[in-house]
Amino acid sequence: MNKYRTHLISSLTEEMKGKEIVVSGWVENIRDHGGVLFLDLRDETGTLQTVSNDDEIFKGIAKESVVRLKGMIRVREEGTENPRLTTGNIELLVSNLDILGSSVHELPFEIMTSKQTKDDVRLKYRYLDLRNDAVKDNIKLRSEVLHFLRNKMYDLEFTEVQTPILTASSPEGARDFVVPSRLFKGKFYALPQAPQIYKELLMVGGFGKYFQIAPCFRDEDARADRTLEFYQLDLEMSFVEEDEVLSIGEEIFYDTFTKFSNKEVTKPPFRRIAYRDAMEMYGTDKPDLRNPLIIKDASEILKNTTFGPFKNSIIKVIVVDNIGDYSNSWFNELVDYASSIGMPGIGYITLLEDGIFKGPIDKFLSDEERKSLIESYDMKQNSVMFFIANKRLAVAEKFAGLIRDELGRKLDLIDKNKLELCIINDFPMFEYDEENKKYEFCHNPFSLPHGGMSDYEEKRPEDILAYQYDFVCNGNEMASGAIRNHDLDSLAKGFEIVGYKREEVEKRFKSIFTAFKYGCPPHGGMAPGIDRILMLIQDEPNLREVQAFPTSASGADLMMGSPSELTDIQLNELGIKIDTEDGYND
Repeated sequence: MNKYRTHLISSLTEEMKGKEIVVSGWVENIRDHGGVLFLDLRDETGTLQTVSNDDEIFKGIAKESVVRLKGMIRVREEGTENPRLTTGNIELLVSNLDILGSSVHELPFEIMTSKQTKDDVRLKYRYLDLRNDAVKDNIKLRSEVLHFLRNKMYDLEFTEVQTPILTASSPEGARDFVVPSRLFKGKFYALPQAPQIYKELLMVGGFGKYFQIAPCFRDEDARADRTLEFYQLDLEMSFVEEDEVLSIGEEIFYDTFTKFSNKEVTKPPFRRIAYRDAMEMYGTDKPDLRNPLIIKDASEILKNTTFGPFKNSIIKVIVVDNIGDYSNSWFNELVDYASSIGMPGIGYITLLEDGIFKGPIDKFLSDEERKSLIESYDMKQNSVMFFIANKRLAVAEKFAGLIRDELGRKLDLIDKNKLELCIINDFPMFEYDEENKKYEFCHNPFSLPHGGMSDYEEKRPEDILAYQYDFVCNGNEMASGAIRNHDLDSLAKGFEIVGYKREEVEKRFKSIFTAFKYGCPPHGGMAPGIDRILMLIQDEPNLREVQAFPTSASGADLMMGSPSELTDIQLNELGIKIDTEDGYND
């Protein structure tokens, strides 16, 4: 018999009345009701009310101490039941208490309300935060989802393979975390941003379907939907085309969301939207399709405008019906929001009746322009048209997308009971970096361009499309993927466009350039984000809520004290000298 406990709290029932048992757990609360002491005991399965008529048994016990209680189960008196507890109809009459692990009397926060505490305090004492059922349930759900996904992948006949954590640095976009080598002084390993090259090499090695729950590391500034370390369901298949990969992704997302969420989930096949169309209609490549508002382009209609801010600009418009009588303060809030995101302002006009507009911009419109705006965008009486203008297309689209999102929130257009999925595909292979005056990869450098080498030879870089795709849900990028480029000449040409000579590329990616020479099958894959899936299922505001031991928003592990300094002995072994000008010790 287990000397620490004979029962979990969740297993206790009224049928056990009169039975003597042993339970162990944490002291959640102690209450004195005039000579009768109540102690609420919590284990990982539930909470149980215990009672004692002996003042000495519960004397001096601090909350959150770990105790073992021996006693007899009895049914609560009528009218004293607690329907919020699964054990609300019973209690334990305690005959003996042993302290297994005492706690200090002053806790940094109340356990059951820890989510209301500042994040930095919660993360410093994360082990206490995890005792909160609402926090613990997220981690338990994570386990259930991972179990489900693994079984799903095995059912789909994928082979699970673990790839290395210590690998080589590669120019894939984000900043690498690097690890110095003791044996090879002056050289460094890198933590994988994703198992990109390894999974392609598995295809060369003859694995037809690979997957793993892969840890990924990117040295980027943290935000609500991005942390330094995250996990993805990494998968790759050989001898496939884009539709086959997308079909697998649709099945994974639909089955996972319908099993673990009560929300309405988009049924496959998901809507597919070309990248260029997504930018034009929604101002983003990760649109929230729960929002019915569509961005339109009025540049042609207003090409001869006399309004200064619109001259020689890209002009985007959003029409919203039945809001013309909203208060000035409502519109002023939107103007303030526009300023907060860097816009010089936002114009709007209201259609009154018989083609008459109200608003400062109206005096700059000709009768023909008024008529065209009404007819082209199906404006009705009391409709409001919002204008977003900028001389650069990318900036105009970005601001229009943000205004669309804000209007969706302010007008309560978002159905929070939906998980609206879509697929964005046909991404451009390259994008031009105005600041550095050079081309960069828009997505994944190992993606297959439409037309292969012929596209590189016959088109401008910005016009080349790639077999790249993202799964998007409620405005969140949920997975990225691509059909890979397994032609070495084409692969090298792509890197040349962004500034890498073939010799340099072959050196940086020696493994893949060597392997592909021995016969590489056509292949492609994707990587759904585990943390983001959980974030949406649980309606959590950020990824840290679904990770057991996350770093803070600044990237520091406040509980473990990392990043930390190394001793001089460690630095000498690694052949590293710290630059004292940056405030570190030599």
